[in-house]
Amino acid sequence: MFQVKPVHKWGVFEAIFRSKGRYEDPLRDVSVRCVFDSPSDGETVIDAFWDGGDEWRVRFMPDEEGTWTYRTVCSNECDKGLHGRRGSFKVVSYDGDNPVYRHGPLRLSDDRRYLIHEDGTPFFWLADTAWNGVIKSTLDEWREYLSFRRRQGFTVIQFVMTHWRGGPYDRLGERAYEGDKRIKRLNVGFFRRIDPKFSMLNEYGFVVAPVLLWAISDEISPGYRLSDENALLLARYLVARYGAYVVVWILAGDGDYRGEKAERWRRIGRALFQGKRRQPVTMHPAGRHWVLQEFIGEEWFDIVGYQSGHGVDEEDLRWLCFGPPSRDWMLKPPRPFINLEPNYEMHLAYRILKPITPHMVRRAAYWSLLIAPTAGVSYGTNGVWYWAEKPETPFAHPNAGVARPWWEAMRLPGAEDMGRLKQIFTELPWWLLRPDPGLLTEQPGLEKVERFVAASRSLDGELAVIYTPVRQELRLNLAGLKRPVRAVWVNPRTGEKSKEKKISETCTTVKPPGEGDWILILRHTSSS
Repeated sequence: MFQVKPVHKWGVFEAIFRSKGRYEDPLRDVSVRCVFDSPSDGETVIDAFWDGGDEWRVRFMPDEEGTWTYRTVCSNECDKGLHGRRGSFKVVSYDGDNPVYRHGPLRLSDDRRYLIHEDGTPFFWLADTAWNGVIKSTLDEWREYLSFRRRQGFTVIQFVMTHWRGGPYDRLGERAYEGDKRIKRLNVGFFRRIDPKFSMLNEYGFVVAPVLLWAISDEISPGYRLSDENALLLARYLVARYGAYVVVWILAGDGDYRGEKAERWRRIGRALFQGKRRQPVTMHPAGRHWVLQEFIGEEWFDIVGYQSGHGVDEEDLRWLCFGPPSRDWMLKPPRPFINLEPNYEMHLAYRILKPITPHMVRRAAYWSLLIAPTAGVSYGTNGVWYWAEKPETPFAHPNAGVARPWWEAMRLPGAEDMGRLKQIFTELPWWLLRPDPGLLTEQPGLEKVERFVAASRSLDGELAVIYTPVRQELRLNLAGLKRPVRAVWVNPRTGEKSKEKKISETCTTVKPPGEGDWILILRHTSSS
């Protein structure tokens, strides 16, 4: 046995093993697993992964302090470099302020409506979509980007793990693998370049949300082009390589998983995650595709991810405000609902081909948070998702419009608005909020959906949050709230708050103090 330096709890332990034999096809010819024994005698089995040449690695997230031991099991027992290797390492407490390491990985809350850390701390999902970020950025660029987003209050970064429709090559002009239906050769160098950027995400306090298999129907995306067997092979490799970090897996991206097409993804999801130690999993469907019914019985499907997309006309807005995201949250078993791709700032809106404004971004975000039990929302800009290095139209996205360079796009005002959004919600017990249309005696959005008012109330009747996208008169029914209540208007563009007003009657009419969109917060006077 050999010993290594201590690892902190919920950090990453890594060990390297070197094979004695030669394998023409290391992905298929041999498998290596590592059995970890905890200080409390629990056992966890983790897949090791090939890292080029004769090198295999295992990465593991320990969840107990004390001394751990491990042993390797190789499918080729004659290979003494990979089979029967033993070691130990010490796990110590974490002494720092990084929320990822202080509170641990994510899981569903007891009521399955939102995400919490392993220690029970509620987790508010505010993601940025940097789809091309890890494959196109330099280390210095990635560091600058993460530092900026952290200051703004983002908690999650979404990105794609391989070449895909919007990123056919990485920064060096290489792809994740060679082959079409079948992986002929895995490009280990592609993933070695991702490794430091992946670990940097947790180090900067972010939860990682990688897409394993982009699945739009084209000639390049692995989730569409690879056979089932090879798609699973690639996904298993990625989970083995990166599963020791604090992640939420996005199994597939931007595909059609409806109807008969769902069975393929159910099979892959079960084979990859079911019955195994894992972190939360979701899917990223194409715009306005709703797949809950197809996956509602899948044990591994933890989060209902959806994409309201980049439309701003009546039909698109009605789908979000009155469609399945606003209805199906009541289906059992419960799951968090998260809009993984709402209106992107400065992306050209579908059909009208005009840039999406900060107001449209805020509107989609606040609606998404309040039409279902609040769990979180994602954000995106045309320049950051593509990681544009100059003003340019993203590859294979001619209708997206000209993207600004990423360092300009990350400073767009909508991102600052998202930071204020998070601040507003995290000052409240947001995890108690449930949609309550009954807070309004009239819904202005029934006639014109761009005036739709989203309203949620806490389970205990102590709190209500209402969002209006325009300045308009609101007629409230406060019968479900404990009274008297304190009413405060919050400006989502500045964070400024109005003077507090007490309301004791059941029905009342209110109006925002200024033009534009506003949030109304109602709290029982005895609550803090």
